[in-house]
Amino acid sequence: MSQSRNDLYNSYAFVDSISQLKTIWPEFLKTDPDFVKIYYFNEKGIEEKNPGAHGLKYEVAKAIIDSAHAYDLKVHAHIGNVQELEGNDAGFRKLPGTELKNSATGEVVYTPPQDYKDIERLMDNLETFINSHDKDELDPLVKMSINHYQFESIHPFYDGNGRTGRIINILYLIQEKLQDLPILYLSSYIIKNKTDYYRLLQKVRDTDSWEEWLLFMIDGIEKTSRETIDLILKISELMMNYKHKIRENYKFYSQDLLNNLFKHPYTKIEFLVNDLNVSRITAANYLNKLADDGLLIKKKLGTGNYYINEPLFDLLTNR
Repeated sequence: MSQSRNDLYNSYAFVDSISQLKTIWPEFLKTDPDFVKIYYFNEKGIEEKNPGAHGLKYEVAKAIIDSAHAYDLKVHAHIGNVQELEGNDAGFRKLPGTELKNSATGEVVYTPPQDYKDIERLMDNLETFINSHDKDELDPLVKMSINHYQFESIHPFYDGNGRTGRIINILYLIQEKLQDLPILYLSSYIIKNKTDYYRLLQKVRDTDSWEEWLLFMIDGIEKTSRETIDLILKISELMMNYKHKIRENYKFYSQDLLNNLFKHPYTKIEFLVNDLNVSRITAANYLNKLADDGLLIKKKLGTGNYYINEPLFDLLTNR
């Protein structure tokens, strides 16, 4: 490969910022945006999907992450957990006919394995390869890129292969101790560069052009790492700004309140009640005062109110 190993290890820069993130944003970034999309934000405000499912889905996502820390990456089991998050229980493809087509021309560019037994065999082989820690000397970033190519080429599901493949990337990096929270949002890089992504995937299939594919993925890790560091620093700066404003102007300031306002890009009365151990009336008074003064944006949805930390929301959505 033309890129030196030293250059490759520059991609690990984001690890140094993890401790900062744990301090300033302890909950929300425990799930990559591809992991749990429970709340959907739009121009009109917030639409909550499947009310009441937040706790369950969070616990499932946390269990997936914790198991990746502790054990080998069991692709079958972890994929089952991911599908549980998405409400999809179809499993591996059992019927032939899946083809990958050029979205512009309709031309078939790739036909993945069609037989269910072949898909199972290939997925078992992939799981063995992912966990062959002592049998190869591949750099983990290179191996992650190979894992991803193989999973997307097997294309085991009728739907959701891209999302699941990107989640496997995250779990693999956690397993290899390169991150301990799923904060490296490589999905953004892949989506922004999807033309090159699909072209290079296919080029490996057609001509074994591995070097271009590997460098594309490693470049994505480095760029995403630097963007993530920048995001963490901006969130930290915003949090300090809110800390000074609230502490200097409101008698009800506390660190628990500040943490609550940055746990998610929104909060609710019941969240404050639980985190601050105050009454609903007190929690509502705090949030309404902050909303009246422009620190939060109050939005009514159904019978409840959401209080949006708009600067934080803007940082997250403008990635």
